[in-house]
Amino acid sequence: MNEELDNHIHKLRLQHKISQQELADAIGVSRKTISTVETGRFTPSVVIALKIAAHFNIPVEQVFALK
Repeated sequence: MNEELDNHIHKLRLQHKISQQELADAIGVSRKTISTVETGRFTPSVVIALKIAAHFNIPVEQVFALK
């Protein structure tokens, strides 16, 4: 688990009623990438973080935050 970075991807997916696979397809990554970022096992690149935020049409700071 990442000790420095927190994210709200799971909550956002539930609010928008989309699966990890649907989010992955929308931003051009694998479902495993979404899973590992969501659970904190992988810190996303800036590009992936920005794509996730853009998909939900919110600032990246509303998806990711420093702990």
